[in-house]
Amino acid sequence: MFDEFVQDLRYGVRTLLKAPAFAAVAILTLALGIGANSAIFSFVDAAMLKPLPYAEPARILQIWEKPPGGGNNVVSALNFLDWQKQSTSFETMGMCSVFR
Repeated sequence: MFDEFVQDLRYGVRTLLKAPAFAAVAILTLALGIGANSAIFSFVDAAMLKPLPYAEPARILQIWEKPPGGGNNVVSALNFLDWQKQSTSFETMGMCSVFR
């Protein structure tokens, strides 16, 4: 069984050495596929599979202002400070500035 594997491996190497352009394209394609797969899995693992590093992540909210014309708008700093001062529904509030 092992001898057959070694024989097949030698045949594959000889075939690839006979066509170096095909070998280069095949190796490059495999490398790109494996790299893309690793990158996508790393993102999915970090963004969706691992739990958030907070005690109760289901209680986290994101609040947006709605401008009169529609769409979403970032919350102004003064509005946030007013909400933070007057809020009785939230334990704590934080703000993250997003630049577009």
